[in-house]
Amino acid sequence: MNIQAPLPLRLEQSSGALTGRVSLVTGSTSGIGLGIARALAAAGSAVMLNGFGNPEDIAETQARIVSEFGVKVRYSPADMSKAESISDMIAMALETFGRLDILVNNAGIQHVAPLEQFPVAKWDAILAINLSLAFHTTRGALPSMRRKKFGRIINIASAHGLVASPFKSAYVAAKHRIVGLTKVIALVTAEANVTCNAICPGYVYTPLVEAQIDGQAKSHGIPREQVIRDVPLAQQPNKRFATVEELGALSVFLASDAAASITGIALPVDDGWTAH
Repeated sequence: MNIQAPLPLRLEQSSGALTGRVSLVTGSTSGIGLGIARALAAAGSAVMLNGFGNPEDIAETQARIVSEFGVKVRYSPADMSKAESISDMIAMALETFGRLDILVNNAGIQHVAPLEQFPVAKWDAILAINLSLAFHTTRGALPSMRRKKFGRIINIASAHGLVASPFKSAYVAAKHRIVGLTKVIALVTAEANVTCNAICPGYVYTPLVEAQIDGQAKSHGIPREQVIRDVPLAQQPNKRFATVEELGALSVFLASDAAASITGIALPVDDGWTAH
């Protein structure tokens, strides 16, 4: 069976569902975060990007979003492992736009190792970026959301926030805790027209995943289709990747008025992984 990369969905010029809104997406200079940022912009939201990368590439990404969707775009290079840097990023967003309506906590890192060999520094870094980040950003954004009587907080968790896999102790622990934090935030903001939900993707097709597939195929001398079936898609029954555009479309819905009654959920987007 020949497994191809999924075809991307087309993002239409601003649908207007989020016109007048302001979004901050962490880890949005590439991959899932960039796909979500583009979808929010396509729906009319101004966007603050965040993440690492070549300055020229990031400037080009900003310019492309402005050109395609006609919204205001800013960028913060804030380090998501540092509380003070995160606080400065939130302050920058509020100073630039005067409000912050939609917060997407997407930034994350991974490390795989047996528990007894797991580096302590990696454990600390994964919990800081995959978990504590969402606490710091939400803590900073909530006062403005309460004043404006509107807020949408979307935590990008993982199928690993619902199930476990070997050798991913820090990642699984952080993502399970993100699901718990999502529920707490939903409860404490229930009367403020602020919602908080977690999206739990399985494997999503990104350039990084493509590079990993090719690398494993070359190092093990096996066809890339076999790598795809036996490694990333082993737990996904329909043997396909989700796309960043699909996650973007879901994020737009959760950020919209149509999702006002949806809060505190952990929504699997995992092609049936957690249905086992």
